[in-house]
Amino acid sequence: MTSLTETGCRTRRERLWKTVPADVEWVLIADPRHVQYLANFWVQPLSFSGGERGLLLLERAGRASLMADNFTVRSAVHDPFVDREIVTPWYDHRHAVRNRDHALFDAVKQVAPELAGRKGLVEAEWLPLAAAQLLPNATTDDMETSSLDLGTILRNLRRQKEPDEIELLKVCMRAGDAGQARLREILRPGLSELEIYLEVQKAALEAAGRPGLVYGDFRGTNGQNIKAGGLPTDYVLREGDLFILDYSVVLDGYRSDFTNTMAVGPPSAAVQELFGYCQAGMAAAEKRLKAGAACRDVHAAAAGAYPENGKSVGFTHHAGHGIGLAHPEAPLFVPESDETLLAGDVVTLEPGAYVKDVGGMRIEHNYLITDDGYERLSHHVISLT
Repeated sequence: MTSLTETGCRTRRERLWKTVPADVEWVLIADPRHVQYLANFWVQPLSFSGGERGLLLLERAGRASLMADNFTVRSAVHDPFVDREIVTPWYDHRHAVRNRDHALFDAVKQVAPELAGRKGLVEAEWLPLAAAQLLPNATTDDMETSSLDLGTILRNLRRQKEPDEIELLKVCMRAGDAGQARLREILRPGLSELEIYLEVQKAALEAAGRPGLVYGDFRGTNGQNIKAGGLPTDYVLREGDLFILDYSVVLDGYRSDFTNTMAVGPPSAAVQELFGYCQAGMAAAEKRLKAGAACRDVHAAAAGAYPENGKSVGFTHHAGHGIGLAHPEAPLFVPESDETLLAGDVVTLEPGAYVKDVGGMRIEHNYLITDDGYERLSHHVISLT
């Protein structure tokens, strides 16, 4: 099973320590995405511990400690890459359960004496105040301009994907490709959005070879309902509709996100014209993809392929965005972006077109940014039919 590697986790920790102020001797990571990013500890969201979490204590000297309750540890997808696990009891099948958060606080109490006299930094956005108060010498600044905003430091580091992250993302992409292929096989009038979702989900998870989350836009659109989005409903597709499959497959927190729009029945000339604008926008934006490119220029390239820079065809959303452990995440291809592409970014291009009485559509691919261009990670067919 493809997952994050110990080498990758240790490399990301080293990058973190190079960014954190030199007088900080320990950091406490609380966001589950960042615990995964640095230690490969991900609670299976489809388990009875879905939504629970562990805390990760990293020390500059090199030791990594995971803190969690006994049932949360049992629900992890993989064995974490840490030096020790501090597991506190929550439920033992004999006694009534207590507030589950307090079991996690007990683990924090155990490590607190070890940290006395040593400056530390906690991920204030995610750490409960009750836990932070147990820690000596902990800095909890979370101001946007503070060099001690640990959450922002980690989010910035996440943009540069390491090889193990890229391999996991490629598994997500292959699963997404399989779902898109399944749509092409089954799409016809008379199918409901929910029926399509179930078929796509099955194909995607079979390709992944393990359980995962499948979410996104599984919606029929038409000239009167041009921007439908969200999870499937019981709506039954009719001749002349368009179906947007804009979805993600999430494995160990990492995700794909790519789109095709298909015509239910023969597409009209007006629909084909709109689709051509989307394809031209994607092709123009692809030419701008490389490390060092301004994100606003990527958006401008996409929009410039449309009449009146997209205004006449309702291209009003972003031209793409970053993906990884969140959706969307930096960078964003928007008109007023101040971001620049970095080698290691994984991004989408997502041009769309929405015209009343014609229809709504968008297409999307995923890309790994390199110094001299990009590697396309998604390989589904983009076509109306």
